[in-house]
Amino acid sequence: MGYSLTWDLDIFFKGGSSSIEFLNFLDEIKDEVQELDLLISTIKPEENDEGPLIEAFDLLKNTNMKSTQAGAFIGCLEAQNSQDKKAGQLRIKQMKIVASLKMAISKLDEKLIQLDDSFFQSMLGKEPLDEVKFVLNERRERAKERLSVKEEALITQLSLDGFEGWSQMYDTIVGSMTIPYKGDKLSVGQAANKFSEPDQEARKELLAAWEQAWEEKSDLFARTLNHLAGFRLSVNEKRGWDDILKEPLEIGRMKKETLESMWDVIADHKEPLVRFLQRKAELLDMDKLSWADLDAPLAVTAESKVMDYQEGADFIVQQFSKFGTELASFTQKAFDDSWIEAEDRPGKRPGGFCTGFPLSKQSRIFMTYSGTPSNVSTLAHELGHAFHSYAMRDIHPLNRSYAMNVAETASTFAEMVVSDAAVKEAGSEEEKLVQLEDKIQRSVALLMNIHARFLFETKFYEERKQGYVSAERLNELMLDAQKDAYGDALSDYHPTFWASKLHFYITGVPFYNFPYTFGYLFSLGIYANALKEPAGFEEKYIALLKDTGSMKVEDLAKKHLGVDLTTRDFWEEAVLACMDDVEEFMNLTDPLVKKA
Repeated sequence: MGYSLTWDLDIFFKGGSSSIEFLNFLDEIKDEVQELDLLISTIKPEENDEGPLIEAFDLLKNTNMKSTQAGAFIGCLEAQNSQDKKAGQLRIKQMKIVASLKMAISKLDEKLIQLDDSFFQSMLGKEPLDEVKFVLNERRERAKERLSVKEEALITQLSLDGFEGWSQMYDTIVGSMTIPYKGDKLSVGQAANKFSEPDQEARKELLAAWEQAWEEKSDLFARTLNHLAGFRLSVNEKRGWDDILKEPLEIGRMKKETLESMWDVIADHKEPLVRFLQRKAELLDMDKLSWADLDAPLAVTAESKVMDYQEGADFIVQQFSKFGTELASFTQKAFDDSWIEAEDRPGKRPGGFCTGFPLSKQSRIFMTYSGTPSNVSTLAHELGHAFHSYAMRDIHPLNRSYAMNVAETASTFAEMVVSDAAVKEAGSEEEKLVQLEDKIQRSVALLMNIHARFLFETKFYEERKQGYVSAERLNELMLDAQKDAYGDALSDYHPTFWASKLHFYITGVPFYNFPYTFGYLFSLGIYANALKEPAGFEEKYIALLKDTGSMKVEDLAKKHLGVDLTTRDFWEEAVLACMDDVEEFMNLTDPLVKKA
């Protein structure tokens, strides 16, 4: 019997979006938030009494886990069926509770600010708060840069029907969209998978239908994006934050010098990737690739190998076992216990994600699996996220909140293990080319596509400060960003990408782009260590993952890899490692081009 293509959510709450058990759980969290708020109000900073503070953080620890569990469950319901209206109603109820929790936390932060410095530091030197010293120091420093509790509470309250409301509107619109293709009406997620079709005319037809679908609703998406950015800019202005990157860098626990060094190195090394795209165009008998051809299978290879779900799962477990027994056994459990929603069916949301259920010490993975090499890589990527949560399962809950850039480290490491193995274990030269091309496509995505998103968002926020940015102008900004990021290597681009990419509409993290590239290159350093010193690697790897929630990324890299992320050296080495794949691809395809 094969692995289930659908996940098991009943283990958390039976009945899905009609679950009475889950409604009771939400009420329990609501009551706990009220209890926390009341407890925080009894804290008197001037008395230097650590008792109520310790009690408040202990309650916060439990309430946070419950809130995360609830949000994860609703997220799974919404993703598996975009038409589940009851799930949408649960989301509204849950968001009100989250808003109350955020307001309570703001009050707690204000109490931290009011504490005498010497008392605060002495308190952090004692149990049980000593193990969360970094997190509490960070909370206190961040709170100093925000508005008063009442003002921050008002922002949170208004965001429910403003900021968060616009994000939900985007999800609702996308969930209702269909893309016509070969007589069928596909969901956005299903259509996205079809860009790897071998038939060029079919891809062109799909891209035309894809562009038209987003263009038809572009005014709605432009309004949504403008309001999301406008809300964020207004809040930043009130807080006195001039730099739009301040918040994402703060969330990422990352210095601006690190980000700039990374992008500078990438910009200086685009030429090999441009050559790769030109070579792929030659192999497909084109002058230049179009956007629709980026994921096209190579015409010079045999029909791309399709791995059914069982084969893909077994391959991933087999490759993970070479880097550690714990990683492999954990992954096997995820498949055996139905942690993954992979079925290819209408009505699902597009994309893939991993979400954690901290109370249950489990994760759930969402994707649409059709057997392509890219699907196998995506599955490995999300399992890497799940292993990251597993590695941190027994540390203090307040130390489990890791930055998004390092959140992409375990996932891209796992993806790299699988893609590298697929290249090395290819049964023929043709299959090796397929796997190598798929591996290089990730470099194209993370060093070119993500760069385009970053360039677009940077320019967009600059213009949004001056007023509303129209759909037409958004298209122009995206086109300019894509041409820059891709070294003008394509014949045409995807100007409405700003509308079709969910990440621009996520409220929790502004600039939901550069952390992917960071994680990709950072994981290359980890992978290099794994290859050099396989003995004892897993133990060191888990130690690094455990530290991701309680260190600045520069300190994390220095401690576990011995590198300085603010300089070019680390990034140069990582980017050049990506280019080795390109050179191998060029050498393998030289005879094919000459033969043609």
